[in-house]
Amino acid sequence: MLTIGLNVVAPVLTYNALSDRGYADFVALLISGVWPLVDIAVYLAWHRRIDEFAAITLVFLGLTVVVTLVGPHSARLLLVKDSLVTGLFGVVCLASLAASRPLMFYFGRKFATDGTPEGLDRWNGLWQFEGFRRVQRNLTLGWGLGYIAEAAVRVGLSYVLTTGAMVTLNAVLSYGVTGALIAWTVLYARRARARGAAATAAAAAPAAVAG
Repeated sequence: MLTIGLNVVAPVLTYNALSDRGYADFVALLISGVWPLVDIAVYLAWHRRIDEFAAITLVFLGLTVVVTLVGPHSARLLLVKDSLVTGLFGVVCLASLAASRPLMFYFGRKFATDGTPEGLDRWNGLWQFEGFRRVQRNLTLGWGLGYIAEAAVRVGLSYVLTTGAMVTLNAVLSYGVTGALIAWTVLYARRARARGAAATAAAAAPAAVAG
């Protein structure tokens, strides 16, 4: 609930309060964007570790700071640039499919292992299996397409809706899409492991009978 409050509710309330007091849209947007940083700080202080959602949020926040410093200080352009940050991440995901190993392989190695040399070696060794490679590429494809689609929708709506409406929509979409992609990743990986275990058991059954 705290994460939803700081990432969805607080930015909207802050923007509306500052706008009502006469602050320019650009300034109100910048100040309201501080709340996700507060959420990350609280999470790190409480858990003393970074999970997938926190890591992706930090990446997005870093990219947002960079793009905010570039170009004219326009509230509309700030909304568009904020949307393009997630689109850029999606493009990076798709581009990594041409590399030897896709981006989600490295995210998985970071968060699905205990970080020990043995755990990292085990994860790296899984790359020899065609099923594992397919799962990592499909996950990367899903994240890439998901964020590009989300960015396209947000950019289009930025030129149709009011700034206040976009502040609310951005908060909901940013949190909702990332949460949905993480849930899909967990579910897809779980099902892939179940299929792999079933295939291994099926392959072992004839050998056991023959023995």
